[in-house]
Amino acid sequence: MFARHTWQTVRFDAQFVMASNTQSSLDLPPSSVRRRAFWLVFLLLSVLALTGTLFFAGEAGMRSAVSTLADDVTEDAELKRALLQATLERPRALPLVLAADRQVSGALTNPTAEAVAALNRKLEALVLGTKTAVIYVIGRDGIAIAASNWQEPDSFVGNDYNFREYFTRGMSLGRAEQYALGNVSKRPGLYLAQRVSDENDVAVGIVVVKVEFDALERDWGKTGRSTFVTDNHGIVLITSRPEWRFLSTDDIPPQERVAVRASLQFGEASLEPLPVWQLMDLDGHHMASTEPGDGMPQQPHMSVTLDVPGTPWKMHVFAPAADVMTAGIWQARLAALMVVLPLIALAALLFYRRGRALRRQAAERAARDDLERKVTARTSELTMARDRLQTEISEHRSTETRLQTVQHELVQANRLAILGQVAAGVAHEINQPVATIRAYADNARTYLTRGETAPASENLNAIGALTDRIGAITNELRGFARKGRAAAEPVSLKTAVDGALLLLRSRFAGNLDMLKVQSIPEGITVSANRIRLEQVLINLLQNALEAVDGRANGSISVSLAPANPDEVAIAIADNGPGIPPTVLENLFTPFNTSKDSGLGLGLVICKDIVSDYAGRIDVESTTAGTAFTVTLKRAGR
Repeated sequence: MFARHTWQTVRFDAQFVMASNTQSSLDLPPSSVRRRAFWLVFLLLSVLALTGTLFFAGEAGMRSAVSTLADDVTEDAELKRALLQATLERPRALPLVLAADRQVSGALTNPTAEAVAALNRKLEALVLGTKTAVIYVIGRDGIAIAASNWQEPDSFVGNDYNFREYFTRGMSLGRAEQYALGNVSKRPGLYLAQRVSDENDVAVGIVVVKVEFDALERDWGKTGRSTFVTDNHGIVLITSRPEWRFLSTDDIPPQERVAVRASLQFGEASLEPLPVWQLMDLDGHHMASTEPGDGMPQQPHMSVTLDVPGTPWKMHVFAPAADVMTAGIWQARLAALMVVLPLIALAALLFYRRGRALRRQAAERAARDDLERKVTARTSELTMARDRLQTEISEHRSTETRLQTVQHELVQANRLAILGQVAAGVAHEINQPVATIRAYADNARTYLTRGETAPASENLNAIGALTDRIGAITNELRGFARKGRAAAEPVSLKTAVDGALLLLRSRFAGNLDMLKVQSIPEGITVSANRIRLEQVLINLLQNALEAVDGRANGSISVSLAPANPDEVAIAIADNGPGIPPTVLENLFTPFNTSKDSGLGLGLVICKDIVSDYAGRIDVESTTAGTAFTVTLKRAGR
């Protein structure tokens, strides 16, 4: 009766709630609609404001980052230009000094072997001291008569330099400079030429100092920014990127290109355009990029160009700008977010608090109106509840009576389940001596066939002992049903081990040679029951024998284990494959086994037997083997 009334009440309440929800979803109050519309508009405006802020902040951040990078690259370019000027100015005085040297003019006027040899040695020493590349002297016929590299395979001595511009201009103007690719050494450099005159101020030849820029180019390369110098034709002369040498920043007209190549100033260089082009000008700063595949990532670079004073050259510095621009954009956007988001959150909080205050006032008015209706309805509900309570009390008493009946039935079912588990365990234990009886019976029949009565008699005696064993096990079942367990008594540990081995000797005769049994003193006794202790040992030994079955080096050991003075511990270990971790976790759970055949009750029974005598079983298992340790109280303690 109570259950029926309760279900009807719940069903009525559920229908009322469903109807209420359906009605509220279909017919929202105007205030709720207005509130949702307001927050939707607020969210839309916030998103628009945030998007615009991020866009303009990113633009401003990018321009600021580009401006900062331009200042940094310009400063770097000015420093590199100063180093280039120092490298150019350092050797410029050397040709003037050598042109005024009597030894140089004397060798040109009267080029005897002794004079030329002395001049060669002098020039060689000067190169080492001034760190120039080569110093050499050319006669008025354009043939070099002496050089600092006179002993090297690529010596300039004897080479004709009539085709060089620095020779012709130096002879006519007195002084000349030219950047060119060496005709003999195939190394580029700047040639500084100075005319040499005799005592009558008649030109007798020129002295040339060659300056190479390898060290300067290596220093530029370490900065990570592409740096190069171009001449008045836009041809790359000095560069931190060797693959760009003798390329052109401008498209050289065909006639001019033919003339430059005919002069052999740059050897056989193709003078192709440099793979660089202007991308854009950003706030007055030049941005350039390169073609992919030339070893330089295709990305925007800050481009700075400076004139090199005293020369028609220009210095160019390229610095990667993508990472700097990206960092500037995100830093500016993050700063904008840190300002805009709190403002949006503050505005949302103010609007929310104002709306909540208005809703609270409206709710208070509605609550006062609703309270009067609820008081009237509640009075009627209390009257109905009183009637239902009386009905529930009578139903509760009836339910309590049925509950007591069910409890008695559960106790009886539990007792039957316990007896069923014990019976299954006894059947498992009886299976061992029955198998042994079968083996002894087969052996006895064989012996009788052969006429060997003595061994047959021994097997029959063993069968008789095993039937006594079965009787003892069935008596144990009756004892369990009567008082739970066999009484504890002093049991010789050696006797129990010997009895267990006796039962196993016939069934596992082929594997008993794997057993290594430690000599156990006769005086060691434990508090247990001999038959039940033998059952434990037989189970553990049988498991060990099955674990090493089929292994060529199988081994089983039975030995005393360390224990405190009040206890005795015996360990049974094997070198089998070990117990799987999933099985090991629930090893002592009924019906848990890793074998194809078996009930999974052996170890459960062993644990119960040992626990009956205040003992314990510990197990350690790895892939190298398993060890069970049975610990019992020492008898008399």
